[in-house]
Amino acid sequence: MNSGIPGAYDIVNPDPGALIESLRAFGYNLETAVADLIDNSIAAGTRNIHLDFTWKGAESTISIVDDGHGMSEERLVNAMRPGSSNPLDTRDPSDLGRFGLGLKTASFSQCRKLTVGSKAPGDAIAIRSWDLDYVNKCGEWRLRRENPDYGNKIFSSLETRKSGTIVLWENMDRLVGGADRNDPKRRDLFYEHVDAVKSHLAMVFHRFLETRNALQIFINNRPLEPWDPFMKNHPATQHLPEEPFSHVEQKIIVRPYVLPHRSKLDDKTFERAGGPGGWNVRQGFYIYRNNRLIVAGDWLALGFRKEAHTKLARILVDIPNSMDDDWKIDVRKSVARPPAHLRDDFKRIARLTIERATAVYRHRGKIVERQTAGDFVFPWNTNVRNGTYFYTINRKHPLVGAVLENSGDDKKKTEAMLRLIEETVPVPTIILNSTDNPDRLHRPFENRPSEELLAVMEEIWISMISTGMNAAEVGKRLTSMEPFCDYPEQVSEFLESMEGEL
Repeated sequence: MNSGIPGAYDIVNPDPGALIESLRAFGYNLETAVADLIDNSIAAGTRNIHLDFTWKGAESTISIVDDGHGMSEERLVNAMRPGSSNPLDTRDPSDLGRFGLGLKTASFSQCRKLTVGSKAPGDAIAIRSWDLDYVNKCGEWRLRRENPDYGNKIFSSLETRKSGTIVLWENMDRLVGGADRNDPKRRDLFYEHVDAVKSHLAMVFHRFLETRNALQIFINNRPLEPWDPFMKNHPATQHLPEEPFSHVEQKIIVRPYVLPHRSKLDDKTFERAGGPGGWNVRQGFYIYRNNRLIVAGDWLALGFRKEAHTKLARILVDIPNSMDDDWKIDVRKSVARPPAHLRDDFKRIARLTIERATAVYRHRGKIVERQTAGDFVFPWNTNVRNGTYFYTINRKHPLVGAVLENSGDDKKKTEAMLRLIEETVPVPTIILNSTDNPDRLHRPFENRPSEELLAVMEEIWISMISTGMNAAEVGKRLTSMEPFCDYPEQVSEFLESMEGEL
């Protein structure tokens, strides 16, 4: 070895089988792996991407076909090389990659055989494949050449195209293993994964899909609809002030949003707006690099936790691809952390957005009314004694007060009934349900006939009028009173009808 000679060295090539198996452990799931391949297609200038998920049990396949500019044979061989580009190299501002590993590591994480066929304008079709079992057997980095008839002639379709690329995954041991194609449970699980891929791609590439004539993605021949995390076009969405920042002489844009309260959304819109994983998961910062979503809802280790009352806070951040290292973006493009000198600003923006989101969540936008309306407006009082919270029925509420006043000989029974209700409020159960299922709590008169709401409103109207209060003041009180503050249209209609009777 001559190891003692200055300048001497040993060539130590990694074992092909060991390294290629290690490349499978980068932490991809099916959704992030497919998204990494979509990045390559977008970088190739594609306009249409077709993903085909074919169930055949253990022989199931996934293919991705694009109409981008394709690759010559030389470029394809280089693209199939692990580490095909240096992350330190200067890149095109629109490039979505960095390490030159995505195609390989993403594919190896899901399959044991990766085949890529491509055609550049004026060139012949070139096809190469990595077969992990073959590499393990031969002990060499042998990239196999394939002919256009390979893979049920899927690659021969390139002959009629000017250009394009096809990626084929086979032997998907981690997704289907040795599944029998006639096993309905395994088949259903396979298509559940397909649904997860749809949701993920609709989120990650929504900006590309929203741009007219820019990109279309088809999954099993069905077009993919974009998912907008910020509900920018909804009238109840709050657009907080945009803030620009500078880092290494380049611009970062931050745009906070507070999404509408549940009461402002119908069931279908609410469910869709939650996004993959649901409302709690999707709160926080959304980091975009070149319009591609890198982080989809995270507080970026800034000291905030994902809570039910903060779930309406979503903050958009745009960064260029020249900041990958500063933002600690990983190979899978799923993790990012702001540079140290921006952390305080990001904390400030997060805190402001969370405060606004919490007010909307807890008070449905009625926080000002709650602070100024007066004690008698609310049916329940919150009390604190020796550090312990307890709840009592507001005896000054007009309807409660009227019942007590007119109860006559039954006043003791009425009071006893109210005390029984107060002492048996199921607080532990309410807390448990609101924590586990915060969006399933029933709000007052939700999905109930409007006649029931109006009947209660009328009784309270009568009670307040009987105390000598004028109609204008009663109308003002009803507008700010729970639960009528959540039904402004019904209150307006009721007040108009009562004007005719006075």
